[in-house]
Amino acid sequence: MAAQGFDMIVIGAGPGGYVAAIRGAQLGLKVAIVEREHMGGICLNWGCIPTKALLRSSEVFHLMERAGEFGLKAEKIGYDLDAVVKRSRGVAKQLNAGIGHLMKKNKVTVFMGEATLPARGKVQVKTDKGSEDLSARHIVLATGARARELPGLEADGKRVWTYKHALVPPHMPQKLLVIGSGAIGIEFASFYNTLGADTTVVEVMDRILPVEDAEISAFARKAFQKQGMTIMEKAMVRQLDRGKDKVTAHIETGGKVTKAEFDTVISAVGIVGNVEGLGLENLGVKVERTHVVTDEFCRTGVDGLFAIGDIAGAPWLAHKASHEGVMVAELIAGRKVHPVRPESIAGCTYCHPQVASVGYSEARARELGHDIKVGRFPFIGNGKAIALGEPEGLVKTVFDAKTGALLGAHMVGAEVTEMIQGYVIGRQLETTEEDLMNTVFPHPTLSEMMHESVLDAFGRVIHM
Repeated sequence: MAAQGFDMIVIGAGPGGYVAAIRGAQLGLKVAIVEREHMGGICLNWGCIPTKALLRSSEVFHLMERAGEFGLKAEKIGYDLDAVVKRSRGVAKQLNAGIGHLMKKNKVTVFMGEATLPARGKVQVKTDKGSEDLSARHIVLATGARARELPGLEADGKRVWTYKHALVPPHMPQKLLVIGSGAIGIEFASFYNTLGADTTVVEVMDRILPVEDAEISAFARKAFQKQGMTIMEKAMVRQLDRGKDKVTAHIETGGKVTKAEFDTVISAVGIVGNVEGLGLENLGVKVERTHVVTDEFCRTGVDGLFAIGDIAGAPWLAHKASHEGVMVAELIAGRKVHPVRPESIAGCTYCHPQVASVGYSEARARELGHDIKVGRFPFIGNGKAIALGEPEGLVKTVFDAKTGALLGAHMVGAEVTEMIQGYVIGRQLETTEEDLMNTVFPHPTLSEMMHESVLDAFGRVIHM
């Protein structure tokens, strides 16, 4: 039987793949998408979206506990973890169904099954009913990534969890160990700590949230410690002794190993790309450290084969994957495109307090040889932050002293994941300090701190 022919086949229906498919279809291409598990991928089903639903519940719970501060009364405050999880799963399910609808609306042919690439331009899909042979001149790999598992620290779903187990927990942790303090680790630490778990975070690097600006990391660490978390930096979990209802962790700090008991461990030590079982080695695709090597336009070096999102390496962010998906679809359709620049992509972490950043940290800007000006503005100086009862936070901006170019912006505090986009647009439009200073920010808003931080960098701050 002849293979079904398409202009473009996308493998993986996460935020990179499904967006690439929609954009390709909008541009008049005949598009197929192959997904082995869930429409919407990890982000929608087991990542970005359900974690935010959980974190929203813990945030509301935290506010309920603070009711007295706002002149309100709330008695016998509690939570039902099963109901919290049920809401989170419901949110994911609703969005998952929405992706299926979008595929139909855009006339994208969906194949549910496991894909392999037997030859250039060919895709074979193993489905429940047998196998389908497809062909296309252009194939987009968007297979994503999964949790990295370290030897001896593997998850068992009972006492040692990955992010997936943490989203549908078999029990409420009382004494929790989180290994790794990147976005995933710190979000779960924040969620369970807020619900009352005695939480310890172990980070191998010299500071938590290691990809953030050092000053922001330090601010966040103080806030977490104030909330009762134990933070161990420059530390490593050497082994886990698993008992029936407890885990003994051997934690090494400064060359000394100590033992500590926990009832639950969450391992969040990074991710590995889903590169296996696709047949990439036979096609001559270059894979380094579990990620497909691509150029700035997501081309793999094999004619007609692209890789986008997590499988193509850092930054491992859904919005980067989506943007690459659009770029690749437009490239295939013969449009003129701009490459996605990693330093123009914002990173957001939804712990309490939130953390967000774009561009270069202060240290990185100096390393790159820039003569810099740095501005800071604390939440305590902002009327809206005080009215919200969120006076703890910081906005920090880094400028090139000669050109006034905005090199980076870094924030910690309430709603900073929404605010960061202002600076992202500023960088995209190659805004200078003068443009930002002359922009009128509405009052009273948290966004005024973004203005004040710029003013501070150039010695013109008003409210500090």
